Amino acid sequence: MTSYFLQAFIYLVAAVITVPIARRLGLGSVLGYLVAGVVIGPVLHLVGDETEAIQHFAEFGVVMMLFLVGLELEPKSLWAMKAKLFGLGGIQLLLTTIAITFIALELGQPFSVSLTIGLIFSLSSTAIVLQSFQEKGLEQTEGGKNAFSVLLFQDIAVIPMLALIPLLALPELMAAGNTADASAHNYSLVDGLPAWLYAIVIMGSVAVVTVGGHFLSRPLFKYVASSGLREIFTATSLMLMVGIAALMSLVGLSPALGAFLAGVMLANSEFRHELKSNIEPFKGLLLGLFFITVGAGIDMQLLTEKPMIILALTVGVMLIKAVILSIVTLLFRIQGQNRWLFSLSLAQAGEFGFVLLNFSSQNSVLPPELVEILSLVVAFSMFLTPALFILFSHVILPAYTNKSNRRQPDSIDDYGTVIIAGIGRFGQIVNRLLLANNIKTVVLDVRAEQIDNMRRIGTQAYFGDAARPSMLHTAGIDKASMLVIAINDKEAAIEIVKYVKHAFPRVKVLSRAFDRGHGYRLRQSGANFIVSETYHSALAMGAEALRSLGIHAVQAERQVAAYKHIEDKQSDTLYEAWLDDASGERIDNNYIKLFIQLEELIQQALKEAEQEANSVLHAKEQDPQARVMDKEQ
Repeated sequence: MTSYFLQAFIYLVAAVITVPIARRLGLGSVLGYLVAGVVIGPVLHLVGDETEAIQHFAEFGVVMMLFLVGLELEPKSLWAMKAKLFGLGGIQLLLTTIAITFIALELGQPFSVSLTIGLIFSLSSTAIVLQSFQEKGLEQTEGGKNAFSVLLFQDIAVIPMLALIPLLALPELMAAGNTADASAHNYSLVDGLPAWLYAIVIMGSVAVVTVGGHFLSRPLFKYVASSGLREIFTATSLMLMVGIAALMSLVGLSPALGAFLAGVMLANSEFRHELKSNIEPFKGLLLGLFFITVGAGIDMQLLTEKPMIILALTVGVMLIKAVILSIVTLLFRIQGQNRWLFSLSLAQAGEFGFVLLNFSSQNSVLPPELVEILSLVVAFSMFLTPALFILFSHVILPAYTNKSNRRQPDSIDDYGTVIIAGIGRFGQIVNRLLLANNIKTVVLDVRAEQIDNMRRIGTQAYFGDAARPSMLHTAGIDKASMLVIAINDKEAAIEIVKYVKHAFPRVKVLSRAFDRGHGYRLRQSGANFIVSETYHSALAMGAEALRSLGIHAVQAERQVAAYKHIEDKQSDTLYEAWLDDASGERIDNNYIKLFIQLEELIQQALKEAEQEANSVLHAKEQDPQARVMDKEQ
C-alpha cells in the first residue's frame, strides 16, 4: 500500500509543479503534463514499469472527454454536421492512410505492415487537440469545428480498424509464436464468432448504448436524485461511464465511441448539467495523468540508440499529415488562419495509436521491435503538438490579425454630436437610443467584419481604431459633445479617456467598465460617467428572481432601490480608499475593511427595505380603496 501512496504522490507533485509553470509561460497544460512525465520517468527514474498499466487506466479520461463532448451535441446537431463528419474526416483518413502506406512500402515493409502503419498514423490525438482548443478558446472557430469533425470520424473509424488488423497477420510472426496472448481475450464476447454474428453483436451493443441512454437512464437518474445524496449521483455517473467502456471493450469496439453516443443521447436530458459537473473533475485529472504517462513512458535507451531514425519518422509523419490536411482545406474551402489551425492541430498521431500498436503486436501483424520504435514516434508527435499550438498562437494568428488590420481607416466627412467607440452589443443599444431621439452619431470599430455587418443592416459605421488620436480627429472629436466608449479592450479604453480629457476637456466621456477595478481606473483617468456592463442587468435579474419566488413586486423594487442607494453612497468612499493604496495592488487592508462595511450596510438596508415594504403592504391590506387601486394597477 505504501508504494501506491508514494507513486501517487510523485505523479501529483510533478503535475502541481510543472503545469502551473507551463500555463504561466503560455505553453498550455498539456505540455506541462508531458514535461512532468519526462522528468519523473526517463530523467529522474522515479517511476518505472507501472507506467504502462497506469496509462491504460488513464485512457479512461479520453472516454469521459468524449462523453462530455456528446453531452454538448443533440442528435439533430450531429446529423447536421454529417457532411463535414464523413467528408472532411473520410477524405483525411483515406489520403493519410494511402500516403503513409506508400512510403512504408518504399522503405521495404510488407504490404500488411505498411497498411497497418498507415491506419495507425492516420489518427490524431482527440485528448490533446480538444484540451488545447478548450484552453485557448478555439472550439467555436471554423478551424476548431472542422478539426472536431475529423477527430470524431477518426474515433468512429477505430471500430473497422480493430476488425481489419487481425486479418493482416504475418504468417512468419504467427509461426514464431507471436500470437496474441490468450489472457487478452478472456473477457471478450466476440472471439471465434463468424462475421455475420459479430456484426449483429456490434449493432446490438450500439443499440443498447443509444436506446439505453435515451430511455433507461432518465428513470435511473430520477431514482438516484430522489435520494438527495450527491455522492450517489456521482457514483451513478461513474457507473454509467465504466459500464459503457466495459461493454464496448467486451465486443471489441472503442469505449470512447460508446461514451460519445451515450452523451449524445443524454444531450436533451434534464440531468445533463449535473452529469457534466460530476464527471468534469475526473476527466481533467485522468487526462492529465494520461499525458504524464506518455512522457514517463518514453524509452530513453531506444531513443539514444536510434535518435535520428525516430526524429526523422516523427517529423516525416507530422509533415505528411500537415500537407494532406492542407490539401483537404483547399477541397473544403477552409481559408486563412482556420486553415493553419486545422492543419497544425491534427498533424500528430493519437492516443489510440498506442492501443492499435499493442493490438497489432498481439495479433502478429507488427513485430515487437517495430512497435517499440513506432510507439516512440507516436509519443514524440504528441509531445511536439503543444509547440504547434504555440506557433499558431504567437506567429500565425498575429500575422493574420495584422493583415486584417491593414485595411485603411474609412474617411469620415459627416460628423455627429456623439462619437461611439465600439459597435458590439453594448454600443449598438446606446446607438439605437441616440438615433431614436434624432441625435447624430459617428460609430467607430476596429473589427472590419463587424463594420460590414452593421452596414448590411443599415447602420452607418466606420472602420477605424478609436485608440488612435488621428482617428478621433478624423471622426470629429473637436466638434463632438460626447464620447461613448464601448470597446472590449480595457487598457485601450483607459488610454482613450486620458487622451480625450487632456486634449478636449469639454467633451463628456461615458465609458463601459468591466468590473469595479476597471471602473476606478476609468474614473481616475477622468471619465465623466461609468457604468458596469453587468451591474444593472444583475439587479434586474435579482429583482425578477425575488418576484418569481413569491416576493411581492413592491418589496422587490424597494430592495433593488435600497441596494443602488447604498452602492452609490459608498462608491466615493471605496474609490478614495482605492486611490490611497500605494502598494500598486489597490486592495489593501483598509479597502477590504471598507468593502466588508459596504456588504454589511447593504444587508442592513435590504432588511430595512423589507420591513418598510411589509408596512406599506399591510397598510394597503387595511385600506379597501388602496387594495382596489393596487389590483387595477
